[in-house]
Order: sequence, then structure tokens, then C-alpha cells
Amino acid sequence: MALVACFGPDDCYGVAWTLLHLIETGPNPVLATDPGPDANEWQQRLFLRAVNGGLIP
Repeated sequence: MALVACFGPDDCYGVAWTLLHLIETGPNPVLATDPGPDANEWQQRLFLRAVNGGLIP
């Protein structure tokens, strides 16, 4: 969960994708609930990827 807070407003020269993939390698989805409309773009993307992957109903 601490890594989710590291996302910034941009992709930081590709570091955000690396961070996203690092978080996804964990055993369980980090964001089990919708982060909401005011959440960072990367947090929303992380949640939607977990939903699309079937990890979250």
C-alpha cells in the first residue's frame, strides 16, 4: 500500500509503469475498492487492471 502513494501526477519517464508492475507482482490486489474519481490516474489504472484481470469482482 505504501508504494501506491508513490505515484505522481505524470509517468516520470516510465518509472510509473515500473512501479505499477512492481505493485502487481504482489500476492493480492492492493486496491480492493474503487479509489474514487479524485484518485491519481495511476491508482485508477491499477484498480481497473485488477478488475479486468478478474482479481476483484
